[in-house]
Amino acid sequence: MKTIKQLKLKEHLLTAISYLIPIVCGAGFLIAIGMAFGGTSQDALIQGQFSIWDALATMGGKGLGLLPVVIATGISFSIGGKPGIAPGFIIGLTANAIGAGFIGGILGGYIAGYLVLAILKYVKLPNWAKGLMPTLVIPFLASLAGGLIMVYIIGAPIAALTSLLTNFLDGLGNSSLLIFGGVIGLLSGVDYGGPINKTVFAFVLTMQAEGVNGPITALQLVNTATPIGFGLAYFIAKLFGKNIYTKLEVETLKSAVPMGVINIVEGVIPLVMNDIVRGVVATAIGGFAGGATTMILGADATVPFGGVLMIPTMSRPWAGVIAILVNVVVTAVVLAVIKKNVTAEDELSQVEKEEADIDLEDIQIF
Repeated sequence: MKTIKQLKLKEHLLTAISYLIPIVCGAGFLIAIGMAFGGTSQDALIQGQFSIWDALATMGGKGLGLLPVVIATGISFSIGGKPGIAPGFIIGLTANAIGAGFIGGILGGYIAGYLVLAILKYVKLPNWAKGLMPTLVIPFLASLAGGLIMVYIIGAPIAALTSLLTNFLDGLGNSSLLIFGGVIGLLSGVDYGGPINKTVFAFVLTMQAEGVNGPITALQLVNTATPIGFGLAYFIAKLFGKNIYTKLEVETLKSAVPMGVINIVEGVIPLVMNDIVRGVVATAIGGFAGGATTMILGADATVPFGGVLMIPTMSRPWAGVIAILVNVVVTAVVLAVIKKNVTAEDELSQVEKEEADIDLEDIQIF
């Protein structure tokens, strides 16, 4: 019998989230732009009764509404390969239909994937019928068994668990919100879109699916603010008479900061890799401050992506602006204070490293 580690549950979840994120980004931008210009996400677009902004908001809203289906399909595909796509999709739709939400989608994906493996292992067909396995037998049996498990066995407990967690978060006091938001902010930033960030993302997306928007807003605002904070640190360091970036790092900032504005945090990774400890410390402190501010002020965004485009979708847009500013300033000040002055030797070693990387790429090409 396989252990939890051998089942690679975390790896399958992270793989599915990597498939999920582009859909969140695309749908998030659509609904954010639509709502920013006064559009609303509608149940149906009736010809002649909607604007282009309503269309964008509805397109994004429908996309986000299928996230339990996407996560279930991704997990099932990660476990069972192509045969896992159909049952994962159907069981994800079933989770949506019974109100099991994102948690239901995650569990449904595991159920679908492992049912596929079981069918491949234990269901034997004659040679003439083996061609039916991937197109008929596996989708039908896995969808039938997994769907019934979702409807009659795990659906109700998941709904109860989700309701309990939602009520718990809704009942948190200010001091608890501060700590909770700070922890989310810290964990969201410290690996710059890596596995920790994705794990937290799965949790906060579950909460948003149940109408609790604060946690995912904290995560997204931290991702937005961190690269901007790295950029502001350059100017604050100048006030202290310090030069904390090499010329190559300054060039990196020119792309990293605009990427941060639209919620892409990975642009600062080259900067962090050159000074990991100080970069992570500044990011963690700034993320804690930004996440705590987000939760305390109630900067609740209705979309899970978009960077500054999220602000018009918030119940308190001013709270989102303040949270970003706090995160940016704290990150920038900490980084400007703790980073060392760049020396001529640092500049030279950076150039040599870049040239060595280029030479290595040339070698690999040939």
